[in-house]
Amino acid sequence: MTSSLIRGRPRHATGHIGVRVGYAVLGGMAGAVWLVLPVMTTTAQDPVPAAAREPVAAAQADGASTADYVLPLVAVAAAGALGGYGYIRRVRRSRSRTTPGIISAAPPTPSPVDFERQARAALVLADDCVRTSREALGYVDGGESVVRALRAAETELSAALAIWRRYEEGIPGDDTGRRQALVGVVGRCAEAGRQLDAAAEVFDAEWGAGDALAVAEGRFRELAARTSGVAGALTEAGERYGSGAVASVVGYVEQAKDRLVFATGRLNQARQDADSGDRDGFRRGLRAAEGAVAQAGVLLDGVARLTEELRTAAGLVPAALTGAEAELAGVRASGPPPRLGHADAVLAAVREELTGGPYDPLDALRRVVRAVEGTGGGRSGVIAAGADLVARSALGVADDFVGVHRGAVGAEARALLAEAGRAAAADADRLARRARELAGRDVRAHGNPYAGEAAHESGLAGAVLGGVLLGEEGDGGPVVAFGGPETRTRLH
Repeated sequence: MTSSLIRGRPRHATGHIGVRVGYAVLGGMAGAVWLVLPVMTTTAQDPVPAAAREPVAAAQADGASTADYVLPLVAVAAAGALGGYGYIRRVRRSRSRTTPGIISAAPPTPSPVDFERQARAALVLADDCVRTSREALGYVDGGESVVRALRAAETELSAALAIWRRYEEGIPGDDTGRRQALVGVVGRCAEAGRQLDAAAEVFDAEWGAGDALAVAEGRFRELAARTSGVAGALTEAGERYGSGAVASVVGYVEQAKDRLVFATGRLNQARQDADSGDRDGFRRGLRAAEGAVAQAGVLLDGVARLTEELRTAAGLVPAALTGAEAELAGVRASGPPPRLGHADAVLAAVREELTGGPYDPLDALRRVVRAVEGTGGGRSGVIAAGADLVARSALGVADDFVGVHRGAVGAEARALLAEAGRAAAADADRLARRARELAGRDVRAHGNPYAGEAAHESGLAGAVLGGVLLGEEGDGGPVVAFGGPETRTRLH
């Protein structure tokens, strides 16, 4: 696609301008002749007998011809238009001119902001394509070549996200190197998309060979049956550990129900299209339902996983406290370490919380781990286990949130999440929590363009926010499928 920055004026435009100028000049000349003609006739000797002039003079006195007044005015207007047109042409030439009398055909050089904007958009698009393709593969055995293409795309995307994170941190520092880094981001993302595009046809063949509708309906029924149980577990966890412990997944059960409502409508439509022989409508409806059901599963699994992690952390906190105190005793024996007083205060506060009522065991475990690490400790088995549990929980919460809100989440949160996945446990926890914070900020800033009651009742708003539909039209826009930028909307 040709950029709007480099589109030139159509070649026939010059000819049109010349014709318009010619018409304007002729109009001006005609007007000038008409204005001068009366003067010429009054100063010259009588061209006709005086007797013949008297009726004419009487006619002019009684009511002059309308054309005698209108045509001169038209001529003046034409002359004014000609002058105005010439002025506008000169202004336009002066604004677009790079050398005197020459209009540049070269596009303007993109600014660093333009390069950054392009890199951000490429990261978001590539990450969306990978996430959607991964969801789609959950419904069908795509075959070795399709799986290999997805893995290759994930590798390219991971590299692009890593380059972007270094860029955000100021590496490299020189202008040329930073521009090359952005080019690398865009190139890696393009390659990820190319891998998925190349496998889309094979995926379609595998998808069409099975009974995809039966698979989607089976998973829909399974998730619908789970919702009440998951909701009950969430309520119980909130009562046992406090509202803060479950804050990260509050509303997830409702969102899962919303996705299932959307899936219901699309599954019904897909079955009707299948019965009527509308193959394209069947594929669109079924793929949209698959995406919504997959995201409902992510939401319910996220709640179930967190409640289980809270139970595990609650059982680990007492042992972590004992292990931390033992490590601090060893640190004291080797000399006065930094922050030892702070670590003691943290451990004392956690012990008090254990006996004082509901508390967040994951947060308590996190504070114990950080307190010990601040003194140079944290190498014992129980502390390391606690750090791993806290990091896995933070990563899971952040990844789930980005996945089911990807229609609004930007590049920064995605790149930070990817870095968290590569980091050691202590850093992974910090980075993942920050990524979740940034993603939440993006969602709040994005708002909800489908705020009508009907959109919510049908689940349309949630499907757009989750990236199941692209949201480019009033009905939610195209549905996305396995593939890269060139093929992911092929079902539209």
